[in-house]
Amino acid sequence: MWTGRLQGGVRRERRMNPGTSGIHHVTAITADAQRNIDFYCGVLGLRLVKVTVNFDDPRSFHLYYGDGMGRPGTVLTFFEWPRIPGGRIGPPQVTATALEVPAGSLGYWEERLRGAGVEVSGPVERFGEGVLRFEDPDGTAVEIVGVGASAGEAWEAGPVPVEHAVRGFHSVTISEEGHEGTAGALTGLMGFELAGEEGGRFRYRAAGDGGVGAAVDVVCAPDARHGLMGGGVVHHVAFRARDEGEQARRRERIAGAGLNVSPVMDRTYFKSIYFREPGGVLFEIATDGPGFAVDEGVEALGTGLMLPARYEGLRGEIEERWKRLRLPGEGGR
Repeated sequence: MWTGRLQGGVRRERRMNPGTSGIHHVTAITADAQRNIDFYCGVLGLRLVKVTVNFDDPRSFHLYYGDGMGRPGTVLTFFEWPRIPGGRIGPPQVTATALEVPAGSLGYWEERLRGAGVEVSGPVERFGEGVLRFEDPDGTAVEIVGVGASAGEAWEAGPVPVEHAVRGFHSVTISEEGHEGTAGALTGLMGFELAGEEGGRFRYRAAGDGGVGAAVDVVCAPDARHGLMGGGVVHHVAFRARDEGEQARRRERIAGAGLNVSPVMDRTYFKSIYFREPGGVLFEIATDGPGFAVDEGVEALGTGLMLPARYEGLRGEIEERWKRLRLPGEGGR
């Protein structure tokens, strides 16, 4: 994974902002792939849409969860680094990932989570919406937000009744010592607009976008203990580009603002570029296509071990580890 550092701040520019369509995916770190699958599929009811490896580290599984198609705006992914020590959540990091459900479903989710042995706080009100907060087995901070209407689609074949099921991302929370640099990147480079402020939490929304994953909250936490990478920590957040042309224009704009930005990287299911925003959080811009059905049929998503061509020579070794995983709906393989 490219992790180049920033050089300088965001310079002012007069060119028209190319805009964004909100969050594409969020990637965090787990120490145990099986425990992760059991939680996100069995408890949260997401669909496992892809099992592959970290394209920069074939020793690590990369698990993707989402709606029935793995559409952009619904995909939560994890690198599995076995036995990695737990990290510390704090600035500058994505410190919470929020999923949206119908507003009337928060009671269902509180009962479901507590029934699975998950400690839940809330609901509390934030920007007029109810929020439940909890942690996954690695300590990753997750929120469920009740919304009046959602543009997302529930996965109808999942274990959660469709009327209560997760629709996709609501938002991410980014904690920083100060919000100005990150706010400048979101509004000046990424096409977000300030939508509100509550007690040191600034909400930015993708301009003109009412879809899932359209919001980013930036929290000022100048006195908080700095975060450390490890298990339970979000590695990066990815934002959407409609196609490679939009991505190229965005890359030019980021480089023109004086920020280091990676070359385009082929991730099979999308093309990606990476940079660190002024506060230090790793941002990715990923294309919407070609999508997760490029190497598996829609009905078969997440049922096979899919490898990029350069790692096919390692398939035998990787499959020995993969065969130990119990996928959703299986009693064992």
